[in-house]
Amino acid sequence: MGVKQDYTKAVEWYEKAAEQGDSDGQTNLGRHYYIGMGVAQDFHEAFKWFKKAAEHEGVFGASAQYYLGCMYYNGEGVRQDYTLAKEFFGKACDNGDQDGCDRYKELNLKGY
Repeated sequence: MGVKQDYTKAVEWYEKAAEQGDSDGQTNLGRHYYIGMGVAQDFHEAFKWFKKAAEHEGVFGASAQYYLGCMYYNGEGVRQDYTLAKEFFGKACDNGDQDGCDRYKELNLKGY
């Protein structure tokens, strides 16, 4: 808002925040690597930042926990593992992420 949209510059600022331990910065930096906005898509780098952010308590880690669940569900940068996907979706759900709740329920119905 108030500036020209620039994903590369956004990544620079998210990186500064992430390196200082800010969970939003870590999650957003992970998301940029996950999707490939402003940087080349890099699942290993995305996983690293999501993992750091997921360690934060409550809503601060929920989004990162959801993304980790997605990575395990799809086998993106990690070995596909529905059990770990369900675990991270469950954590995200417990911390208020509705998408995490939906994906947890989906895996539960499939018997995982």
